[in-house]
Amino acid sequence: MITQERIDNILRWKEKFLNEPHSVDPRECDDISNEVAESWLRSRDRGIDPYNSMSKPYPNSKEHTEKIANNRPLIEITKPLMEKFQDMAVLPSGFILYLCDYTGAFLLQAGDMVRVPTEGVAWNEGTIGTCAHTICMELKKPIQILGPEHYCVGLHNIVGSAAPIMDESGKVIASIILGQPIEYRLEGEYFNNFLSHTLGLITALAKAIETQLKLNQTNELLTESNSNLIKVIHELNTTMGTLETTLEVMDEGIITLDPSGRIINMNREATRIFKIRPEEKSHKNINEFLHTHSQVAALITAGKSVDIEENLVIGNDEQPYIINIRPVLNKKTQQIEAAVLRLNHVDKVNAQAANRTGSIATYSFECIIGESEEIKKAVSIARRFATSSENVLLMGESGTGKELFAQAIHNHSCPLGPFMAVNCAAMPRELIESELFGYEGGSFTGAERTGRPGKIELAHGGTLFLDEIGDMPLELQAVLLRSLEDKQIMRIGGRRYKKVDFRLIAATNKNLFKMVKERQYREDLYFRLSVLTITIPSLRNRKNDIDVLSQYFIKNYCQKQGWKTPKITKGALRKIQEYEWPGNVRQLQNALIYAVNSAHNDVIDTDSLPQYILLDSSPFQDEPNFTTDSLSLEHLEKNAIKTALLHAKNSIPDAAKLLGISRSTLYRKLKDYGFEY
Repeated sequence: MITQERIDNILRWKEKFLNEPHSVDPRECDDISNEVAESWLRSRDRGIDPYNSMSKPYPNSKEHTEKIANNRPLIEITKPLMEKFQDMAVLPSGFILYLCDYTGAFLLQAGDMVRVPTEGVAWNEGTIGTCAHTICMELKKPIQILGPEHYCVGLHNIVGSAAPIMDESGKVIASIILGQPIEYRLEGEYFNNFLSHTLGLITALAKAIETQLKLNQTNELLTESNSNLIKVIHELNTTMGTLETTLEVMDEGIITLDPSGRIINMNREATRIFKIRPEEKSHKNINEFLHTHSQVAALITAGKSVDIEENLVIGNDEQPYIINIRPVLNKKTQQIEAAVLRLNHVDKVNAQAANRTGSIATYSFECIIGESEEIKKAVSIARRFATSSENVLLMGESGTGKELFAQAIHNHSCPLGPFMAVNCAAMPRELIESELFGYEGGSFTGAERTGRPGKIELAHGGTLFLDEIGDMPLELQAVLLRSLEDKQIMRIGGRRYKKVDFRLIAATNKNLFKMVKERQYREDLYFRLSVLTITIPSLRNRKNDIDVLSQYFIKNYCQKQGWKTPKITKGALRKIQEYEWPGNVRQLQNALIYAVNSAHNDVIDTDSLPQYILLDSSPFQDEPNFTTDSLSLEHLEKNAIKTALLHAKNSIPDAAKLLGISRSTLYRKLKDYGFEY
């Protein structure tokens, strides 16, 4: 999404990169994609002048003539489609379409933006640096490049959308590019709302060209070929001709209103939401579906561009929707002429947010490894409890697999619902409330303008997993208890309750009953949480499983890395079985990852094991051969990074994945520690 903040951040990085090209790494900026950052670096190494490269000649006149001749079928197919695109009143003034061959040489132009000479000019990474054409050709997929992501400064105010054109073998032969001015600073935001659709339109145009190329190449069924082309053009017409048809394919309700609220047009999804037939839409007014205290009508009249959450009343039913209001203003008078409303059901928006922010429940009961009676008993109880709708409390030491059990219960009871996980111990006290219950827009400094749903709200229809529930602040325990009893929540800064339907699974490594006695935990919440309690055994109480788990962890890790599975000696296995494992299964897994990386000649011997196992001690106990420096976090981090880079063959993304950190964090640490990469 094009935002002022994102544009400004990219511009800041771009300015630093151009002024200090060898001391600034654009790959560290989260707002710049890896493909664009890598292209900047290549453009710099090619010696591209970012301030004076836009008309750099590439093919001479003879070469250009040959290119036109070689691409004549492609040009003849594309030209009428580009003219059709140009005639349609879908985009505001200032756009331009290009057809380029695989080298970036210009074959066709259409539109009303300032043009460059077609003949003798080619735009690619070797002439103007980073551009939409080059990256879409490299990735073989449609892309969109924001103005400052272009390497040339002259393109900073242009959004470039490009889609590749491929032949029957999948080889990229050309690309179609649409350039549009960035209008995010303009008062009228109507055009900017359609930038997200631009890439789809360009993709449709590229697919139409590909389809006709393939039909022409077969040289058969000319009538069918023309018919298919007409269908493609018709689809483009219905997509681009009017606001209604442009948005018809969307799964969101789109409504066009006049200033009084009368419905001018609506797409298919909107007719489904309002339960009216298409022929009835012109006789309806939006006010028929709003509460008397609704703000929508006033916001439309005021010409405000806002996003609000309101209930729509359809017959006797009432449903919550996120309503995006976008005014259409007269360019001369700035008076409102119409308004476009986009409707998204709150449950759908929350489900999308849950997919982005929630934990993914990937484990089932079959993933719980162990042959001991203790673990089998715990799994058997969990299976029975999974069929109930009551709250579940998982008790066990750290590292015993409490979240694994939680995910297994969720996938057994409601696999299609969201799984939202919150670690009560890993979150600052002042953030837990907003994380759990959400907040309305403007509730506090730094709050998002449209507000944000909390994890309880996002867990609607699924499972809320509260890990380390014993660390929940006492003042929030009463609020959580009310939510569990009433099955409804109120966001911070909100004025009404929302019904929620979720199942709670809590986990703790603390003795909650003892905390209740010591008045450190609410008794009523404890009894509400512990309706169904499962105690997960520690690893030292299921030593028969150590051998099974060891073999599984070694084999699984090596398969992920693509390595040969090493053998483990009897001596090493005996040391592993004798150790008490205070960190339980998690500690065992980490120790075996260490052992695999330390193995010699595909054999894990006692020397391959972590030193604390050989000393039969805690991992943090002082060891005779260790110095103070060797135990520093910096020393440990450096060694971990070296090992990860070695196994990832110096691939930064793969090494970051092995270390469990983001790519930008790894780049920063490489620079801090003086690594060359």
